[in-house]
Amino acid sequence: MTDSSPPRARDAQDTWQQIRARLRAELGEATFASWLAPLTLVEVDGDQVTLGVGTRFLRDWVASHYAHRIAALWAEERPGIQSAHIAIHTGQPPASEAEPSTPAPALPRGGARGRGKDGALADLGSPLNGRFTFREFVVGETNELAHAAAQQVAGVDHLPFNPLYLYGGVGLGKTHLLHAIAWCIRGREPGRRVLYLSAERFMYRFVQAIRRKDTVAFKERLRSADVLLIDDIQFICDKESTQEEFLHTLNALLDHRCQVVVSADRAPSRLEGMEERLRSRLAGGLAVDILPANYELRLGILREKAGPLGIADAPTEVMAFLARQITSNGRELEMALHRIAAHAALLGGAITLQMTQSVLRDVLVAKERRITIEEIQHRVAAHYNIKAAELSSSRRAQVVVRPRHVAMYLAKQLTSRSLPEIGRKFGKRDHTTVMYAIRRIEELRPKDPALDEDVERLRRSLEDPSD
Repeated sequence: MTDSSPPRARDAQDTWQQIRARLRAELGEATFASWLAPLTLVEVDGDQVTLGVGTRFLRDWVASHYAHRIAALWAEERPGIQSAHIAIHTGQPPASEAEPSTPAPALPRGGARGRGKDGALADLGSPLNGRFTFREFVVGETNELAHAAAQQVAGVDHLPFNPLYLYGGVGLGKTHLLHAIAWCIRGREPGRRVLYLSAERFMYRFVQAIRRKDTVAFKERLRSADVLLIDDIQFICDKESTQEEFLHTLNALLDHRCQVVVSADRAPSRLEGMEERLRSRLAGGLAVDILPANYELRLGILREKAGPLGIADAPTEVMAFLARQITSNGRELEMALHRIAAHAALLGGAITLQMTQSVLRDVLVAKERRITIEEIQHRVAAHYNIKAAELSSSRRAQVVVRPRHVAMYLAKQLTSRSLPEIGRKFGKRDHTTVMYAIRRIEELRPKDPALDEDVERLRRSLEDPSD
């Protein structure tokens, strides 16, 4: 059959295929599949090329992150091109531009269920971070199980465990894995409806629907998802109506064999303020703990993140120093690298251990001391010559009550723990008891010089044990 398309259009399509190949080679398969594979050539008009994508979110992201590079590649191939315009375009790409077809994997039951408008579901969700892919996730001993479980959920057509519940502290990679699952499924099965939401956004959208008297439409949109990913579920603890709605949604999706993935900062059994039925449902699949990174994983994260920042040649002693000193989470490791890279780029000079210590002086000082409630209890008990266990006991004698109040006051001043968390450390006392203790010490310090001196001496000894 003779190709009847106009020569100029055929040339433009050939050029676009060459540029796509270069973008795939430059950015890697994961990034290309996530952001640039959906682009289609709409037209070449004068000095501008117009490329189309199907959603506003993709249009905005590609325009802000890749349009300049795309325009440069077009200019290399066709010198007359000066700019690349990214537009929303839902038309089918020409046959010459389409990717080689591959058989679509079978969807799980429920995969073709509840098809509403894709844009409506996209508007409901939270945006995905283009850097949070499986390719960018650094795997080590402390997170390998969570990584393997996330990959299996994203890469198989049946449901191995449902829901998948990932939990761990801040900056350990929970959000990264949820985003990676979403990107992987969207790239592998574009027809599946994947919805990622933070728990706060879920709560906000639900309250908004109630105010607008639009809860039925909200529920229909939410339950039309084939894959639902909810981040930081602990934020709906003590929110009874939000929990009730989420439980109904969870039941509906699980009953239709749609995949649900949830993250939190603690295990399901420790979600205080969460309804028992919901806790039980969340624990009914696979719950995986992501532990803080060990030294080897921290070093791996640093080496992985240093390349894109242009400091891959940083001395080994600098990387080892950072891995030893910054032990909290990967987010703070990356922040430290950003500061070092910025200092080197703006002021010049080699990256050395001395420079690193100087640039991160405030971070390293802050990491030197992490005061715990247990440490406060032992220090206060020793100061007042009582047993630490008495601070958590039911004794109400003045020789115990005053030290207990002082310890609660210092726990609030020197740690980031909430009032309920402090109360639990003192014999599971109510947060109002902690609040009373804090107010009592605040009222007495100006009137009682001896107490004020005790509190100040304890504070100094806890902040600087060598003092």
